[in-house]
Parts: sequence; C-alpha cells; structure tokens
Amino acid sequence: MQSQARNHIIHPALTSFADECCATLARLIAYVGALALFAIVSLNFWDRLQLDTAAAEPAEQPGFALASRSCPAFAASSFDPREKSESYVIFRHPAGGRKDTFHWGPPGEKPVAELEIYRPGGEFDPSEPLTADLAARMAQENPQENPQGSPQGFEAAGVIDSKFGTLTLLRLPGRIDAARSCLGFTKHFDDPALRISGWSCQGTTLSARRAAIGCMLDRLTLLASGNEPKLAELFARSELRRSGCGAATAISADWVTGADSPRLRGPL
Repeated sequence: MQSQARNHIIHPALTSFADECCATLARLIAYVGALALFAIVSLNFWDRLQLDTAAAEPAEQPGFALASRSCPAFAASSFDPREKSESYVIFRHPAGGRKDTFHWGPPGEKPVAELEIYRPGGEFDPSEPLTADLAARMAQENPQENPQGSPQGFEAAGVIDSKFGTLTLLRLPGRIDAARSCLGFTKHFDDPALRISGWSCQGTTLSARRAAIGCMLDRLTLLASGNEPKLAELFARSELRRSGCGAATAISADWVTGADSPRLRGPL
C-alpha cells in the first residue's frame, strides 16, 4: 500500500517535468525559427540592395590575366643580336581580348624595347585614345622619360615606313635631351581587329632608334592565326613588304612630320 501511494506521488512530478521539457523545447524551436526568418529577410534585403547598387553604377570587369597555357601566336627577333628576348608573355581578358607581349633587354635589367600585339574582345573601348595605354606602358618602364609624372600626351618624333604601312613615331614630353628619347608607335587595323604597338630605347641617336623600331616590326612574324583567316592574310600581305631592315626603316622627316631636323619637300 505504501509503495502504491509513493508511485501516485512520483508520477504527477514526472508528468510535470516532461511537460516543462516539451514546453521549453517548443519555445526553443520557435526562437530558432524566428532567428532564421529574420536572417532570411535580412539576406533578401541585402541582395536587393546590392542589385540596386549594381544597376546604378557600371559594373567593373576584371582585367587581363597571364595565360601561361596559351600557345605563342607570333615570333620576333631582336634588332641587336647581343640582346636576347627577355620574355614573351600572353595575357587574356574574360571578354575575349588577347595581348601577346615581347620584351628585350640585357638579363637582370629593365627592358630596352617592347612589342605588343593586341587582339581586342568585348572589353575594347573605342572611345579611349589609341595612345593612352602606350603612354602608360612607356612611363612605367621608362620613368626617366617623363620626370614630371604621369604622361599628358605624346610629341611627334617623325615617321617611318614599315611592312605594316606608315607609322608615326611618338615620344613622351619632358625629356631634356630629345635626341636620346625612347620612341613609341601604334598601328591600328579595323579588319581584322588588331593593334600593334610598342616602344624602343635601342640606339644612341634618334635615327638609330627609328631604325630599331623598323627592324622590330620587320622581324615580326605570325606563327598561328587560329580561326582568323583575315589575320593570316594581313601578315601574308605584310611579308611582301619585308625589306630586311633596310629600306623599311627609311625615315620621312619633312616639314610636315619631322620633329627633328625638318627639311622642305621639293625645289624652291
């Protein structure tokens, strides 16, 4: 009898404890659910805010990245046999652009010449000046050419005839000794879409540096055109104008285009 009475006393206590546990668990589940709902609402609000911000501001595309697995498409030998090619690197853009870049110079020193073949993709901005990128590259590799700071533009430095046609040579302003300035160039083609640009500090005189650029372009050859028949056609036509670094470097320096030692055209 006493054992049965004791069981009747303990049983209600156990029931009350079980009820409390269930109630606590229910409150805990409700609390966690409320936190989850709050997190979902917050994330949704943040996503909408990000979308609105992206719509209000132009999206920034990632830039060019080194493409170490891409196969070389061009070849170019150095104007000076003593200066071996320092590097040939390929950069690709997610929007489709490709840049094949050559550098020449003594080992362990800054390059003395650069040649870049740019095949633009969706990243190309036609409103950007054609010489803006070249000026930045020359200023970066040759800070002594522009002691005032970032380049503000180019000065004309004559004209040469190359196997890719006539090229206007350019130099950064600010160099006191203009005859020893590094020279840059850029040549743009619409069909196929192609830009050949570069610069050279080779040679001790302005004439020698003009000749170095002419030879650099004369020795540029196409290895593989891929699925671009017009690119192959462009280089095939240019090979017909190859002159072996002779007449290809003839300088046109008259009263219209000559930046140094101009001369009048025709008899007086």
